[in-house]
Amino acid sequence: MNKTVLITGATSGMGKATALLLAQHGYSVYAGVRNSSQELMEEAEKLGVQLNAVTLDVQDTTSIQAAVQHVMDKEGKIDALVNNAGFGLLATLEEGTDEEIFKQFDVNVFGLIKMTREVLPHMREARSGVIINISSFLGKMGLPLLSHYNASKYAVEGITDSLRFEVAPFGIRVHSILAGLFGTNFVKKGLVANSKTTADSSPYRGLVSHFVPIVAKAINEGPDPLPIAQAVKHVIEDDDSDIAIEVGKEAEQFVPMRKRMDDKTFEEKVKETFGL
Repeated sequence: MNKTVLITGATSGMGKATALLLAQHGYSVYAGVRNSSQELMEEAEKLGVQLNAVTLDVQDTTSIQAAVQHVMDKEGKIDALVNNAGFGLLATLEEGTDEEIFKQFDVNVFGLIKMTREVLPHMREARSGVIINISSFLGKMGLPLLSHYNASKYAVEGITDSLRFEVAPFGIRVHSILAGLFGTNFVKKGLVANSKTTADSSPYRGLVSHFVPIVAKAINEGPDPLPIAQAVKHVIEDDDSDIAIEVGKEAEQFVPMRKRMDDKTFEEKVKETFGL
């Protein structure tokens, strides 16, 4: 499979699983890393696959430009871009700080936009390409303490839906993967908690003490993220892939439910499910 794929946020979790799986199937994989790539490269070596690590910080436009140019210089093309880099802010809307709010959108939304913007001219010229945005079931529904993260993933869904119209005439496909909760390092590495929200003095402490353990347990005890990687591979290889693909228990449960129910009924179902 002589395809070149650039993946952001590839050092852990879904990004790492995707990089390794695609490399195992013969893709030329460029794994975007902000800091050290040692652990990723050691794992690739154990599997006997070839990976290319490229320095890439989606908050830094210069870094994005350099990474894309590096891949183009080496391969002459980018067949697929997997926008995976992201993190979650755990905070009430009231207590989230300006810095936290801006960083949530800078990574999850603006970084995705800038990455896509940089890759699109090359895909347009080739009149071919696939852009896959790793989104979440929380891009289709809300949950407490995650309003900023929810908003960022709703934005990703809006970008996906709009961009498809813009680039379809150039033979470029755009898709999203609506991920459920998987057993990744998201709680340790990808979840940032607002100190006021988690403090005993927070007016929301009852909600926090009830809901945070539910989410943490679901992630810490969740399944391996391999199905996300398999979904990415499927989208790249199948021209008729669905626009948005639900992967994982929560996504497969709540996204179809959201489509079937009116707003009030769905909200009551969410309250019932999570004991809110």
